[in-house]
Amino acid sequence: MAIIAIVIASVDILICVTLVFLVILQEGHDKGMGVIGGGADTFFGKEKGRSIDSTLKKVTSALAILFAILTVILYLMLAHGY
Repeated sequence: MAIIAIVIASVDILICVTLVFLVILQEGHDKGMGVIGGGADTFFGKEKGRSIDSTLKKVTSALAILFAILTVILYLMLAHGY
């Protein structure tokens, strides 16, 4: 059972790092506040930038939920001595 805990912990860490990266990529509520991507209106146009931003938000939300679930499962496994 210790191998399963190690695998879940490794996946949890990978999701955590991915979440940090996705949050950095997202634009703020103010125009042009994206840290890495900059303004999306320059090359893609308004609608393309909005669709990319909405996709990033959906992926971030899904990974955050998965991260929370895996963290609780990992805690329960380690609390019961698995």
